[in-house]
Amino acid sequence: MSLKFGFIGAGNMGGTLAMCAAKAVGGENVLLSDADHKKAQALAEKIGANAVSNTEAVAICDYIFLGVKPQVLPEVLKTLAEDIKNSPKKPVLVSMAAGVSVDSVLSYLGENWPVIRIMPNTPAAYGEGMILYTQKGAQDKIEGFLKAMSTAGKLDEIPEKLIDAASAVSGCGPAFAYMFIEALADGGVECGLPFNKALEYAAQTVLGAAKTVRESGVHPEALKNAVCSPGGTTICGVHALEKGAMRATAMNAVKAAYDKTLKLAGK
Repeated sequence: MSLKFGFIGAGNMGGTLAMCAAKAVGGENVLLSDADHKKAQALAEKIGANAVSNTEAVAICDYIFLGVKPQVLPEVLKTLAEDIKNSPKKPVLVSMAAGVSVDSVLSYLGENWPVIRIMPNTPAAYGEGMILYTQKGAQDKIEGFLKAMSTAGKLDEIPEKLIDAASAVSGCGPAFAYMFIEALADGGVECGLPFNKALEYAAQTVLGAAKTVRESGVHPEALKNAVCSPGGTTICGVHALEKGAMRATAMNAVKAAYDKTLKLAGK
């Protein structure tokens, strides 16, 4: 019998991961629910899944992805706790709420419930996501989770004490990267390029640079140095970035995102 994957919350990241799961395990094995049932129905039709109620999803599914905002999650868990406990499936709960610990989720269900906490990012929609995960009581259920998320991008298990810090890099990082790509393109426009060409060149360049870092195993500093010829054009540009404190500003952005996550979690 095929595993069933339920997604409570069909918008934003929950919807993105539901689409990834449908590609990986087939839409017939994906169930969607949302406070806005029409939204769930629309996405279900798009990916070949089924739109159901929260209660139905909990009763049928082996995994329940909680794609709701952190401030909404407690109410959802309170409402569904008894249904979850009474489900013959004993579904693994997969929480993607920023700043909400595994123990916080377990407080509604008891210590013996299997929980996976994840922090995905938006490039998952294009199969290039970074999904961080940690688990408690779900080690024997990880294989099914990994299979469902296999089309989303790269997955990495990390101790929960580090997941907030990691999320400040991978979860918030796409926004920072988009800003840099836009800035590169705008610089090209200032030099006379049409924007569409400048944007294409900037995006492909960042994509290629990222792939080089991942696949070469060479430290970014060494890769940067290899592009900088003595007295050349690139080192002049690097000097301008250093004068603008680009690296310090990027580090500050990650730290600010991390501090905000801790604040939301009441830490």
